[in-house]
Amino acid sequence: MSVTLDSRQLRAFVAVADLGSFTLAGRHLNLTQSAISHAMQALEEDVGCRLLDRMGKSVFVTQAGEQFLVRARTILDEMAGARLELGQLSKWGTGRLRLSASSTACEYILPAVLREFKESFPRCHISIDPGDSPAAIELLHQNRVDIALSLEASHEARLKFRPLFTDELTFITSPLHPWAQKGRAVHQEIGAQNYILYNKTSSTFKLIEEFFDKEEIVLKSFIELGSMVAIKELVKLGLGVGILAPWIARKEIEQGALVSIPLPGRKLKRRWGILHRQGRRLSLPEETFIGLCQSVTADIEI
Repeated sequence: MSVTLDSRQLRAFVAVADLGSFTLAGRHLNLTQSAISHAMQALEEDVGCRLLDRMGKSVFVTQAGEQFLVRARTILDEMAGARLELGQLSKWGTGRLRLSASSTACEYILPAVLREFKESFPRCHISIDPGDSPAAIELLHQNRVDIALSLEASHEARLKFRPLFTDELTFITSPLHPWAQKGRAVHQEIGAQNYILYNKTSSTFKLIEEFFDKEEIVLKSFIELGSMVAIKELVKLGLGVGILAPWIARKEIEQGALVSIPLPGRKLKRRWGILHRQGRRLSLPEETFIGLCQSVTADIEI
């Protein structure tokens, strides 16, 4: 059966080996000679061999002790390094931030948040795993990220959701599209349009699919893309109708390059927020990140 070594005994052994005396080792470690002697006796019993030879007041390391001394120094160095690293984590501005965010959040929310965050935590290591809600949830369960900026996840009892804002999806068209001229979508024309939609595996695509199923409208033709920038550019060219939240195209709408038109019937809303594992205590950098997300997204809430 393996025996766990006592770090205090290791320190005493290294001190005795370096100084060649129980008395001097005791003074170095602020311990009595008797305490050093008992520590060495217990250590030799634990390892099962003699590590030191006593000759009068002098102490010499045995051959076994010489080999063990190399290991003891390594163990103590590793422990000192671990303490130093842990001590650094408690200092202001250090630590890590492991997060996942959708491409939409990466493009339109994170730049402003991280710019402010780095001013408060300049030495914090940031890692970002881009991924839509399903991927972000999987990363959280695998402990590969600590928080996710994502849409609300249903049926995820092991995760806690901290809401940030609610948005609404609308049709986005070129200003030359007939619907833009009329200021509304013509109900009987909706199914026949060509659509440019976000990633088919995303939660947003599923929400759109469920919405039109309930409205009993079939979207017959669509292109799927993984970038909101690409979607907006194709819509500008008149190649189709987009379905996205107006805040994502705010600049283009204000400039008149794109037009937002309400969906038919009821509104299609989404809740954005921060996901993290239930019961996990968040670090100061993580709490600060969430607070900055709240501040940056305050003007998005509908």
